[in-house]
Amino acid sequence: MIFSELAKTLPDYAKDQRLNVSSLLSEQLLTDQQKWGTLVAVAHACAYKPVIEAIEAEAADKLTPEAMTAAKAAASVMAMNNIYYRFVHLASRPDYKTMPAKLRMNVIGSPGIDKADFELFCLAVSAINGCGMCIDAHDKVLAQHGVGADKIQASVRIASVVHAVARTLQAI
Repeated sequence: MIFSELAKTLPDYAKDQRLNVSSLLSEQLLTDQQKWGTLVAVAHACAYKPVIEAIEAEAADKLTPEAMTAAKAAASVMAMNNIYYRFVHLASRPDYKTMPAKLRMNVIGSPGIDKADFELFCLAVSAINGCGMCIDAHDKVLAQHGVGADKIQASVRIASVVHAVARTLQAI
């Protein structure tokens, strides 16, 4: 089943989510790689297998194998980084802010696709995971690459809707 069909199975109380999925899938602000890569990355961040499978099925003919891998890598590396950097941000002890992370995150430097697109995926996953430090860091890099606030907002809207769909489907 593809994501647009899975969304139709949402209960009536989640009608807004169904409508939002439809709107997001027809979004023209983002390139296909940006839109579908973000969808894949945030599906993995939500960690609900039916949503992951549905989004990957629909994205399969819209993403190159490299972009599909990069989207999954963004979710994976942010699963680690968001926890670590959220801790650094929230901990009162100032020592943590000056200590090296000592975590491998080579994929951020060499994602195999356009750097700005990868950063967009990372920012959307960071929004789901609630890491302010990572959101700020990726937002800064995206601005340096000339990515406007409208595209960043679009990627975070995707994150919010996919997260809501996954949570709603998990609950029924």
